[in-house]
Amino acid sequence: MPAPPTGPDIGPPTGRAIQLEPLVVRVLAPNPSPFTHTGTQTHIVGTRDLAVIDPGPDDPDHLAALLRAIDGRPVAAIVVTHHHRDHSPATRPLAAATGAPIVGAAPVHVTDDGPRADAAFDLDYAPSRVIPDGETVAGEGWTLRALATPGHTSNHLAFALAETGALFSGDHVMGWSTSVVSPPDGNMTDYMRSLELLLAREDRVYYPGHGERIDNPRRWVRGLLGHRKQREGQILRLLGEASLDVPTMTRRMYVGLDARLLPAAERSVLAHLLDLRDRNMVANERPEVVTWRRV
Repeated sequence: MPAPPTGPDIGPPTGRAIQLEPLVVRVLAPNPSPFTHTGTQTHIVGTRDLAVIDPGPDDPDHLAALLRAIDGRPVAAIVVTHHHRDHSPATRPLAAATGAPIVGAAPVHVTDDGPRADAAFDLDYAPSRVIPDGETVAGEGWTLRALATPGHTSNHLAFALAETGALFSGDHVMGWSTSVVSPPDGNMTDYMRSLELLLAREDRVYYPGHGERIDNPRRWVRGLLGHRKQREGQILRLLGEASLDVPTMTRRMYVGLDARLLPAAERSVLAHLLDLRDRNMVANERPEVVTWRRV
């Protein structure tokens, strides 16, 4: 992958409204972690009436910071890219405070596949309107068009700001790390297809849910695609030597990774394996252990 982009507008302190461009303000939530980097970034679009994209976790300090940034202006829509607990729970208190509708990604509930596969989900997320691919939400001087970008989650949307060429990429493309793709809701085939869709576009800048703004989006997306193809190649080489289980593959592929991130890395390895199995390149065997082999 290319080195992460950098910029003066990203990072602590939390709770401060940062003007990224005339139509876009960012407020960083106080939820840093190995999975969220410096925290979830809420973006406020517009000058008179507003859209609030991914209001983040249900945290009173973050809600207060958002209301300060809104400063009494009408909120036309609370827009959600996906249903994870660091992105959508604050929709409820923000809607109660502003009267704005919650719109965007569809609610999703999946059957568990392993220990708490839905642990990261905001199970109470309930939009008043789901925005399908290609449809828009708009206010005075701004138009956000939804782009279906499944992969990180099955319901993930990105939003293109027509007036400036900016794209709010949620967690599909982040400015600090690759996205976790965790089956069954996450799907590597969909993730790669969604990256190819973005690669074909000519957006000026990405504002991701986590990490730095991305000023050369197509180069960054090419790097993400290349990184995933390298991981796929690693898996095929390892399975060319012996049948292996996911934990063993992950430890050999992610040398030096923070131990707290190993379970997430295992989910992405599994997502690669399921994609490769669908392409008849690998198969799983020994159900009591779940080892994988080259076909």
